[in-house]
Parts: sequence; C-alpha cells; structure tokens
Amino acid sequence: MNKELACWVAVSAIGGVGTVTFGYLRKSFKTLKKFWEASDSEISKLKIDAKTKLSIVDFRSKVDPNIYLAKVYAAGIKVVSMVEDEYPANLRQITGCPPVLYYKGTILPGDDLAVAVVGSRNATPYGRQVTERLVFDLAKNGLTIVSGLARGIDSIAHRTALEAGGRTIAVLGCGVDLVYPPENKKLAEEIAKSGAVVSEFPLGFPPVQSNFAARNRIISGLSLGVLVTEAAIDSGSMITAGSAAEQGREVFAVPGPITAKTAEGVNNLIKDGVTPVTNAADVLAGLDVERKKQQEISKKQQIIPGDKDQQKILSILDGEAKHIDTIAREIGMPIEKIASELSLMELSGFVKNYGSGVWGA
Repeated sequence: MNKELACWVAVSAIGGVGTVTFGYLRKSFKTLKKFWEASDSEISKLKIDAKTKLSIVDFRSKVDPNIYLAKVYAAGIKVVSMVEDEYPANLRQITGCPPVLYYKGTILPGDDLAVAVVGSRNATPYGRQVTERLVFDLAKNGLTIVSGLARGIDSIAHRTALEAGGRTIAVLGCGVDLVYPPENKKLAEEIAKSGAVVSEFPLGFPPVQSNFAARNRIISGLSLGVLVTEAAIDSGSMITAGSAAEQGREVFAVPGPITAKTAEGVNNLIKDGVTPVTNAADVLAGLDVERKKQQEISKKQQIIPGDKDQQKILSILDGEAKHIDTIAREIGMPIEKIASELSLMELSGFVKNYGSGVWGA
C-alpha cells in the first residue's frame, strides 16, 4: 500500500511533470508529501525548467491531493502506483515506467502473460482476417491481449479477444475519463468489464498527437512481446515495435503481400530479423508460454490455504476476478460466509480486493 498515493496522483497531474521529473522530485525531497509541503522558494531552487516550476507552484496553490484523489475515485476510476504490488510487473521492468496508472476495470497478476497486438488504422480485409485468427487463438490460450483502442487493427484485436472470452487491456493516449476515438466508447466499456482501460495521463488530458509515442511504450511495456499484424513503414505500430525491441521484448510480424503499402512495415521487420508469424503457435513458442504457465501453476500449488472453504474459494477464482455474488453462487455458500473468508484470505495474501465486490486470486 502506498500511504502517499494522494500525493503521487496529484503530482502526476501537474503539467510538465513527466516520469523523469517525477523521479527527480522523489529523490530531492525523499517523500512527495515533503515536496507538496515545500515552500515556493525551495521549488525555485530545483534543477528543472522555469515553466515547470511555475506549473508546480500554480497547481499546488489550487489543489488538495486528498480532494483530487477523491474526485478520481468519484469518477469511477482507480489508480495504482509503481511501488504497489498491484502495479503490472512487466511494466515496472521498463525504463521510465509511469509512476501512476489510472484505470477502469481490473488489472490481474495473470495479465503479465500478455501479448500486444498492433497494426494499421486502415485495416485491409487481409489484415482483419489474420488479426482475428491469431488473436482468437492467443486469447483462447490464456494470453491477455494489449492494444491501443485505435481504429483498425487495435479495435479488431480488442473485440476478438472479448469474443474469445479472454482478457484485454486498452492503453489510451488521453485521460481514462475520455475515449479516443469517440466511436470506441462502447468498446472501451466492454473492455473494462473483461480487462482494463489504462492511461498514465490524468483526468481530462486530451488525446494530442505527442501523447501517442508515450502510450506506445506502455503497450509494449505491459506485454511479453508485440505482434504486428499489418503496418506501413511510417506507422505508429512500427514505433511500438521499436519500443518493444528497446525494452527487450519479443517482436513478431505477420508477412503481408509485397504489393501492399500496409504490409511494407511488417515485411521490413521480418527482413530485419524479427520472428515471422503464420499461426498462434509461433507466438506461443516465441514467448515460451507453456513454461511460464507451469511456473505460475507451481507458485499457486506452493501457496494453498489450510482451510477447506478457502481452498474452494481459491479454486473457484482460479486466477480470475469475480464478483462476490458470483463466487457465492458457484460455491453454494452464504454470501456472509464468503465475505468473512475473503477478508481472512486477503490478510493472508491469498486474494485481492479489487473494489465494488470484485475479488481475485
């Protein structure tokens, strides 16, 4: 638990304070509470640009961190900081990971077994077909599908993951209280029910062009690898593939027709040495998914509660997140008993409370 979460969230909302400045402030003041309470003269001595100093002074004079965090929660939005266990493990590994993630839905430990799927906004019938086929099989094999909610391949990837009954995470280049493109509002709502819609940007932050390179590093950062199913040479998908390579992630590409501009990017990736993909098995093998699954199973088997009722609850959850009503119905136990056992299990670290009656193993 981050006792300074309100300050973390407030600082993340200050204009001009990115990941580098955020880290500098933490290092300079030891705690963000001390930073928030520092005098304006102390702020003036910081080794940051004058515009950011003015932004800090102005924002602090208008905002109470606790009230700001309460407004975030009131909007139905959750937050997690990089020092909390709930923060995605894959993302924490990258250089310049977001100090704070805003999100709707649930982020589960199982989402670390994820692959990003990206591609052209102007998807061709071929691009649609290969994306649907590959994503459906990957989702059925238990991989969380990560993408950027953009038009074209991104939207197809999210929808297909949902159709397969899998989990999917959409990363936005704006605040999570906004949706871009606007026609994907309903899709975003569906994603939040079977995954999460996430962003590093504070509430109300608009979807300006400069945000999307930053968003792309999160798409790849959340994932074990990136699959590009269709992309032109100068596309955002190629930027995501570049971010993945810099982060030490696997990169996969689907070969495309040599006559199609939307295939020039993927074909060049293959020529540069990334793994060509013709079926989901290529991705599963490249990411060593079966071994990772066995490792997770072994971890779970090593940590089993002694109480039989708690064991039943854990088997019902089986790595998923479910509402307490669903748990009670599936296990055939009074909801009061379930609530009591879940509280005990949370104290022992067997389950996590994701809020609104939702619990996960």
